[in-house]
Amino acid sequence: MKKINLQLFISAVLLLLVGVSCSDDFLKDMKNYDKVNEGTLFTSVSGTTSRINFIYYQFYSAYKSPVQTLVGSFSDEKTKMTEEMGGSIGDLINPQVSLNTADDASGYYGQALSGKVKNDPYDRIRDCSFIINNIDDLGSGLNETFRDRAKGQMYYLRAIQYFDLIRTYGGVPIVTTAEQATSGNLDIKLPRASVEQVVAQIVSDLDEASTLLPGKWDDAGVDYGRPTSGAALAHKARVLLTFASPLFNNDWDNTGNERWEQARLAGIAAKQELEANGYGLTGSSGKDWENLFLVDNSFCPEAITVQFCSSSSSVAINNSWESNIRLTSQNGGGGVAVPRSMIDLFPMADGSQPTTADLEGFNYLKNRDPRFYRTFGFSGCKWDYSGSADDAVVWAYEYKDQNDIVYYSDNNNVKSPVFVRKMTNTGADGSSFSYSSTDIFEYRFAELVLGIAECNAAQGKVQECLDYLGEIRNRVGISSVNNYGIGNLSNKYEAIKACLYERRVELAYEGKRFWDIQRWMLYNDDASTSNNTCAQLGLDAINGTNRKGSYLLAKEISTDGVDPLVDARASIVVDIDSEDFNSQIETLVDFYNENFEVGALDQPLDNINGEEVNIDWKQNYYLSGLRSNVLTANPWLKQTIGWLDAYGTEGTFDYQE
Repeated sequence: MKKINLQLFISAVLLLLVGVSCSDDFLKDMKNYDKVNEGTLFTSVSGTTSRINFIYYQFYSAYKSPVQTLVGSFSDEKTKMTEEMGGSIGDLINPQVSLNTADDASGYYGQALSGKVKNDPYDRIRDCSFIINNIDDLGSGLNETFRDRAKGQMYYLRAIQYFDLIRTYGGVPIVTTAEQATSGNLDIKLPRASVEQVVAQIVSDLDEASTLLPGKWDDAGVDYGRPTSGAALAHKARVLLTFASPLFNNDWDNTGNERWEQARLAGIAAKQELEANGYGLTGSSGKDWENLFLVDNSFCPEAITVQFCSSSSSVAINNSWESNIRLTSQNGGGGVAVPRSMIDLFPMADGSQPTTADLEGFNYLKNRDPRFYRTFGFSGCKWDYSGSADDAVVWAYEYKDQNDIVYYSDNNNVKSPVFVRKMTNTGADGSSFSYSSTDIFEYRFAELVLGIAECNAAQGKVQECLDYLGEIRNRVGISSVNNYGIGNLSNKYEAIKACLYERRVELAYEGKRFWDIQRWMLYNDDASTSNNTCAQLGLDAINGTNRKGSYLLAKEISTDGVDPLVDARASIVVDIDSEDFNSQIETLVDFYNENFEVGALDQPLDNINGEEVNIDWKQNYYLSGLRSNVLTANPWLKQTIGWLDAYGTEGTFDYQE
């Protein structure tokens, strides 16, 4: 069984990066087309494979954390604009900033047109198109199966790139030939296509990829991890789900809208193809769910697409997540604070949503969904790693001395009583968290199932939706009683809301939440546009809210800076794998009630210059305009409505046409 490696593949890539299987000269030459004789690249399987591997590198070498998004660039900027992480007020959610000029627009599209080709979206598209268009002629001496699979990989990657372009800008020019990147080339002067046209191109590429790629690869030693037919179909389902959503679909509220049915059928086809090749939901407990993420360059049935990482300090692609989320006391980056709304979000152990009483005081630690304890850590919990001893049980709280000077237990200054531990590896080497080789899942089977559930919900097929949501909850050990705690849903709006809720829980900290907010336009409702989804679904808009943090504050005053709870806490341990886990949690909550109170932060989690602010996302931000350098170098391109062009004129391109 194989999974997609979203970088260079272990068999060739890591060797490529350390200069064993390919020379440094090859890497340098590949950076600019004017230095490459492309006609010689198809004279051997090894030469063509090296070129393909380098294209993967261009796409995915920056992908080092599950909260990063956008192929080629990969950053956590978008995740930091969601409820999952507080403390970063980027311009797009800053109430004191308003962006609408071409200079304010996203730079993801690329740089100004020039003869020097860079690692920008259309350069990556050109890479893919060159192989698609030329391998059969220039590489006629190569094995036909090899050529087909080479084209299949390139169709897949080209589709991935176009998808991230439409998620950023809406309609963009469609280029499917390897044109020369020169300002005098008239063939590249293509207008912005409609979103519908770009989606059609993406779907065509993915359909073609699915026919050319195998369901699994034959030679695990050489081809382990390359794209499969099932992965192509799964990504098609993701694209069509986005196309059916309110961002691009003014008719989303019509249960008969054909886009929902197209996305549903695509999801089912992908699910069937993947299951036929050994993929699917697995497990029956929270521990099984946690273990899904602890794969290290090996097969996982739930991993449709995955980034392989290396533990070598000489290889550029390491998983930075382990280091970032580990606390200072464990030689980590300090931890990721969890906003209170995320703590309150997760269901109870029976799948029902928590009540006010369930969340009162420190009760939020008791009787929660198994995924809660595998997603979050907290003071008093055991958080192992290879070589851990005294610091396996972590503590992160404030205490003060008689002069009101603040100290942090074990130097752990986390601005929340709960911190992220999802996708951690309890067997990680504590001396080298920065060089984690734990794989990063870009697309899990659970996401595919949730997409099918959502399509059923939007079509008013409430019971079918519940059945799919039940599959997700069943494999973490939640009882089937009362529809796995979801209850009875009376209409499609409640069903859609339930799907979005389940995605927040199941896919938390996997880089998915921003795209769900965007495609459902959940930052706001806007009377001047067709955006009314928050009201329709009964959801509170994110605008006007902020991410709230706090400290655990020791009640006892310290003497001369000595931690007053060191002795009292020595007997406390919560081991999520222990048979006594529930009683350990009860003991911990009693300890909290006796020894801690909730302490306010010195400054709010979401603040500007120390003053608390609320999120304020503007309607025109859902899709960016084109930047000035793109418009001036390509004057035939229209600017997006809601954005000014390079000369200050209102944009006219409507991405919902």
